[in-house]
Amino acid sequence: MGAIVADDGPSGVKAPDGGWGWAVLFGCFIITGFSYAFPKAVSVFFKELIREFGIGYSDTAWISSILLAMLYGTGPLCSVCVNRFGCRPVMLVGGLFASMGMVIASFCTSIVQIYLTAGVITGLGLALNFQPSLIMLNRYFDKRRPLANGLSAAGSPVFLCALSPLGQILQHEYGWRGGFLILGGMLLNCCVCGALMRPLEPLQKSEATKEPAEKKVKKKLLDFSVFKDGGFVIYTLAASIMVLGLFVPPVFVVSYAKDLGYQDTKAAFLLTILGFIDIFARPICGMVAGLKWVRPRCVYLFSFAMIFNGFTDLMGSMSVDYGGLVVFCIFFGISYGMVGALQFEVLMAIVGTQKFSSAIGLVLLAEAMAVLIGPPSAGKLLDATGKYMFVFIIAGIEVTTSALVLALGNFFCIKKKSEEPHTKEAAAEREELNKSDDKTPEDAKVDSIEVEQFLKDESEKNGEVLTNPETCV
Repeated sequence: MGAIVADDGPSGVKAPDGGWGWAVLFGCFIITGFSYAFPKAVSVFFKELIREFGIGYSDTAWISSILLAMLYGTGPLCSVCVNRFGCRPVMLVGGLFASMGMVIASFCTSIVQIYLTAGVITGLGLALNFQPSLIMLNRYFDKRRPLANGLSAAGSPVFLCALSPLGQILQHEYGWRGGFLILGGMLLNCCVCGALMRPLEPLQKSEATKEPAEKKVKKKLLDFSVFKDGGFVIYTLAASIMVLGLFVPPVFVVSYAKDLGYQDTKAAFLLTILGFIDIFARPICGMVAGLKWVRPRCVYLFSFAMIFNGFTDLMGSMSVDYGGLVVFCIFFGISYGMVGALQFEVLMAIVGTQKFSSAIGLVLLAEAMAVLIGPPSAGKLLDATGKYMFVFIIAGIEVTTSALVLALGNFFCIKKKSEEPHTKEAAAEREELNKSDDKTPEDAKVDSIEVEQFLKDESEKNGEVLTNPETCV
């Protein structure tokens, strides 16, 4: 494959917004479910691991932390692999890694070995599936992309509701070793999802229109030029602040209920409520974001979702009984689902299709640092104060701050400058296309009607998807 991206979304291809894209969406739904739910689902095996190896809960919790760290921290590596080999081969290898890690972990004799297998290898495999699936979804959907993002993001709560009970059943019937082995077999479905990621085929063009594409052989493995985009910098900063507090309430809400004196099953039911609401919130928010009036202002809808989430955390800090926690979980599920449905949609809108594979890798790397800091810092605050109220207040302040950074940064720094550069880039692209058409050789035998239609199609294409081909990844 050399330095050519095999499925790099050629500039002559318009997103089909359907067709095989629905199969890609289904694969992305499965991958998103495994990627986000699996680190939480393996926690049902922690008691067995504690008993087997004579360790503490904090030691077993590192398994989930390593999984999440690999999912976020290997973002640039995934970007390089995708830009080098294409989405489908990377996802097939990632599926094998994810499965192999859990299968090998079932034979481990120490917790350190499980860190390396179920943590590092499986986490890397999930990362190699998650990021390429989002890239392919971005290539297959344009007008319906907000809805597609919402539906694919719904895989996270659906799989969380399914994998946790399944893990408990497997542990009861087969022990933690048998459970790891069966889950490893299930992760082979990631390879099936990878096989669904069929590259988009360019439309038939004349020899003259193929010449410029053939000259652009060298591709950047990781495009750092995205940092020249002020919108991307603001988004990365806001997202990093957001994840400091975003994942804290779901981690501590069950313990909060237990400390109030409620039974374990009743406390665990709070997460079921949160997940159930989340399932419906994500696709509904995707539909709203796709509305004609809302979509150009999607970044402000995302900011509202974060403010809503932060405000919910602040109100949840005042809960003194189970009813208050139920209300908190309902509203947190709505706001959390909105954030999940919009976070990658907004990033796609900011950087466009060509730079998205590099942009998402760099964003995930920045978020990885915040993910590792957030929950442990909240735990230390809880140990120092002994009150969950302060944990929820700090989380709410962090998420609200990120919303203000995104909204104000976009309004004052980006809004006035966004239109002119895109206009210049579109004009340059049209000029380059016209030059290539003027140099059409006589033996190409292209009808004037066909050339006219091709130019018409080019002018109608979404500028957001086909921007700045000179710096594409």
